[in-house]
Amino acid sequence: MPVVKHRVGIAFLCALNAGCALTAAKPAAPELPPAFQNQPASQAPWPGKSWYDGFGSAELSSLLAQAAGRNLDLTMARARLAQADARARQAGAAILPSVDAGGNANFLAGHSVNGSAHETDWSALVSASYEVDFWGKNRATAHAAEFLAAASRADRDTLALTTSAGVASTYFQILSLRERLLTAQANVDAARGLLDVIKARFEAGMSTPVELAAQKAVLANASLAIPALQQQEGEALAALALLVGRAPEGFTVQARSLEALSLPVVAAGLPSDLLTRRPDIFMAEANMQAAHADLAAARAALYPSLSLTASGGVQNPAVQAAVITLSGVGPSLNIGAALVQTIFDGGRLRAIRAEAQAKDEELVTAYRAAILSALVDVENALGALRHLDEAREFQVESVAQSERAFEGARLRYKEGSGDYLAVLDAQRTLYTARDQFSQYKLARLQALVTLCKALGGGWT
Repeated sequence: MPVVKHRVGIAFLCALNAGCALTAAKPAAPELPPAFQNQPASQAPWPGKSWYDGFGSAELSSLLAQAAGRNLDLTMARARLAQADARARQAGAAILPSVDAGGNANFLAGHSVNGSAHETDWSALVSASYEVDFWGKNRATAHAAEFLAAASRADRDTLALTTSAGVASTYFQILSLRERLLTAQANVDAARGLLDVIKARFEAGMSTPVELAAQKAVLANASLAIPALQQQEGEALAALALLVGRAPEGFTVQARSLEALSLPVVAAGLPSDLLTRRPDIFMAEANMQAAHADLAAARAALYPSLSLTASGGVQNPAVQAAVITLSGVGPSLNIGAALVQTIFDGGRLRAIRAEAQAKDEELVTAYRAAILSALVDVENALGALRHLDEAREFQVESVAQSERAFEGARLRYKEGSGDYLAVLDAQRTLYTARDQFSQYKLARLQALVTLCKALGGGWT
């Protein structure tokens, strides 16, 4: 007998040790580089929550405020967050006892050769039940729900940041298209003016029919660019209307070009700052922590569960039991306990634990992937800005020299000393240079938006 007791004690101590080890181990801290490779030497601040104010556009700030309140994707994300918070409260309720109040009445009547009898049994009881969370299963489940609610909140913030970046980028695209439309119209006007010169020279016998036909073709081709740009502008306006939660009919923006916008200066700080400034990284971390908690709950489910029940109140008869029944109205108290251990379930609980283990490994990897993706986003944005800054001088010089070359070639041809092909080539070069410069300004602005987004847009 002592040997049996000794073995039971050892088994109980092993169970206690196992219960203390139910919490899933945390993964090692991710390795981060000491600095960004493309980070310029700058004392500029990390972008704040109102990073878009740095562009100096009240209209853009107004559009972003509309998007924050009316964007349909954000509205759905807020509803998903409310659901996640409710689920967290549901899971947390399992940690506390549940208390119910109830009453019932039962009328009994019968007749036999011995006579007739009847009685009314009734009760008014308050009952409570509580599962002793010795292994931490309920608490782990509650923690998992809390982490999932935090992940849902971070998902909403990620979507809000993506929406804000989309609004700013689309707004800049509209202004760039309007600039390009002005450039295309100026190109048409220049082609028409040159056509007038060629007509005058043709009537004076100084130009050939080939030159006249060629310039008419140039004018037609230049005019073709305008409807295409107008179509792109309409599509961009519709996309912006969708982002701010409005119908495209009648929606427009007032600004006409990119010239009035400012270029904010932002810095990336240290790579380690991304862990607390990117909502998508926080979401991945919260999902990972939820998986840890689910794994702990799955491990705890393998161990016995202890439930306590109690009820008390007034009933008639005062005691109803298999051995004795106490008639009459009086106070009643029932107390019980149940200890349950699964003996055989076909491996279901162990399969649930294996699934939770695999899910935990998946989300640990997803967390690391989110960090690497964030580093790539910042490096790409910083690299794009660096190369765009290096190209600005050449973009400005290209436009200036193209304007000078076209004006000189046009005047020489008008005076009869120039070549038509030189004028035509200079005109094409000028239009291309102006159009490229407008696209360059758009790329520079959108790269700033991308950097602010990659840095979390002021989220903490």
